[in-house]
Amino acid sequence: MLKVEFDEDRCKGCELCLEACPKHIVSMAGHLNAMGFHPATVLDQEKCISCGFCARMCPDVVITVRKEEKENG
Repeated sequence: MLKVEFDEDRCKGCELCLEACPKHIVSMAGHLNAMGFHPATVLDQEKCISCGFCARMCPDVVITVRKEEKENG
């Protein structure tokens, strides 16, 4: 399951999310988006701790962070 999703076509490539990530797993994609910027992405979703720092830093609100739901046992 994806923990972090980026709306790549709206990302301006400001790199604020790179600086905010405590796990240093956010990187800039090698391709260009519809606006001509390299969008931010997370390649190793398993290392994401769903802290939401990247989403809070994003000025364009293009990042969605999902927390894993624990099963009731």
